[in-house]
Amino acid sequence: MKAEKKSKIASKKASPKWFFWIVGVFSLCVLGLLLIGNFSKTEAVINYKNQPYIGDAAAPVKIVEFGDYKCPVCKNFNATNFPQIKEKYVETGIATFYFMNDPFINTDSNRSALFAETVYQELGNETFWKFHDQLYSKQPEDSKYEAIDLYTESFLKDTLKEIANDDDTNKVMEAFQQKKAKSALEQDLLHVKNLKVDGTPTLFINGKKFEGNTWDEFNQMVEDAAKEKK
Repeated sequence: MKAEKKSKIASKKASPKWFFWIVGVFSLCVLGLLLIGNFSKTEAVINYKNQPYIGDAAAPVKIVEFGDYKCPVCKNFNATNFPQIKEKYVETGIATFYFMNDPFINTDSNRSALFAETVYQELGNETFWKFHDQLYSKQPEDSKYEAIDLYTESFLKDTLKEIANDDDTNKVMEAFQQKKAKSALEQDLLHVKNLKVDGTPTLFINGKKFEGNTWDEFNQMVEDAAKEKK
């Protein structure tokens, strides 16, 4: 199950079913329509260059998550399912895991995405992932906050200060205010448009969209992708 794209673009897209949704997690994101699909057979062109990732860049399988830092389903995915993927596929050298932004829920979705891109550009991959996890961990439980401009510049700065020193934080703030990472975020948004990403989180495995609804289907798709590269 994925978060439905609503707000300004709700009328344009419907949300497909996201296989990682856990019973008991209730949020505004759950209001999207559920669709059960098959694996996409068309391999999309994805530019992985200059994207934050975890794992060996030379791994045979490339997994891309499109997410929004304000999406409760994305937070749940990051806390419960990503660790499983990391342990089974990333740490074993089978897959590289990438994160790309799809900020659609509110204006501060875009702000937090740009800020995270700035952290990546200015402080590197390792610090980005620390900030990534920290930002999701600070997401409120109440889904009603989605309509609130919560992730202000000061909020993002304070969150970064929890994992970075003052000099690094000031470096990021200066770059953020100058919008130095704008082109990087625009590249993510271009992928969203070209790949027809219609909800968060959405996964692509070696350029193919995962549209299954079980963990077994996900495992099978990853394993098939690895075999194709041998």
